[in-house]
Amino acid sequence: MLAMRLHAPRTPLRAEEVADPVPGPDDVVLRVEACGVCRTDLHVVDGELPDAKRPVVPGHEIVGTVIASGALAPFRPGARVGVPWLAWTCGVCEYCTRGRENLCPRARFTGYQRDGGYAERTVADGRFCFAIPAAYDPVEAAPLLCAGLIGHRCLVAAGDARRLGLYGFGAAAHIVAQVARHDGREVYAFVRPGDEAARRFALDLGAAWAGPSDAPPPLALDAAIIFAPVGALVPAALQAVRPGGVVVCGGIHMSDIPSFPYAVLWGERVVRSVANLTRADGAAFLAVAPTVPVRVATQRYPLAAANAALDDLRHGRLRGAAVLVP
Repeated sequence: MLAMRLHAPRTPLRAEEVADPVPGPDDVVLRVEACGVCRTDLHVVDGELPDAKRPVVPGHEIVGTVIASGALAPFRPGARVGVPWLAWTCGVCEYCTRGRENLCPRARFTGYQRDGGYAERTVADGRFCFAIPAAYDPVEAAPLLCAGLIGHRCLVAAGDARRLGLYGFGAAAHIVAQVARHDGREVYAFVRPGDEAARRFALDLGAAWAGPSDAPPPLALDAAIIFAPVGALVPAALQAVRPGGVVVCGGIHMSDIPSFPYAVLWGERVVRSVANLTRADGAAFLAVAPTVPVRVATQRYPLAAANAALDDLRHGRLRGAAVLVP
């Protein structure tokens, strides 16, 4: 089968023929129908996440049809399923047994420590896969499996904020904005200065205001979610939220946060991160998405063009999410 593999950080993926995967007892083998391209994939490719297997097939927003399954797998051939970032947890540590498997110290992750979906086929632990809602085709469903899931976890972490700021208006933010609007919240979108296309995109999705990330919003926010991996946005977001407000950092990697006066944090403002996801997060969001209904803006690329898709993501040339189609 064809797979796009990373052999060393900061090098292009190589198109290679590799052996078809074989399922273990809990596994499913999928014929990949679509795989989203996520900013976390860029962090893997750039070596900013330290524990990647080598070589590795990136990709953790995978939708495919089961073509083989182990004896204990919960899905049988013919089922359409999604494979998220969380690939496996131990099930016995204090985090797993308290409903916080996203923090399991032995967790393994798709497209990072297990081969992912930049391939014609992939294998995954069926216990960590999700049934895909019938309302979505594979290309539209793929970004829901990380941009959607992590975005929804961030939205929950932001509490019942009525005025919600979103810093970085890409794949995750354009999904979260739709859910937030469905909940009756006001969305304030912060985009890269000069990115008029992203500003218009946010307004088209119902944002009450959209402007550059170096400008203050017209009203104080109740909470803000930072999707852009830019540490300097943390003090900016803290200054944008009212006393008692929450700033949620939604990325897996971020540049260094600069020092800032304590007065920016004072007033019981809170800064917190969101790490990974739980299977409960996935089930909750995939139940909500069709009721909104969330519509995902996508740009398709053939599998062999994975490097071009990553480059377009890196340079902000996407409207919504990039998706590879084998």
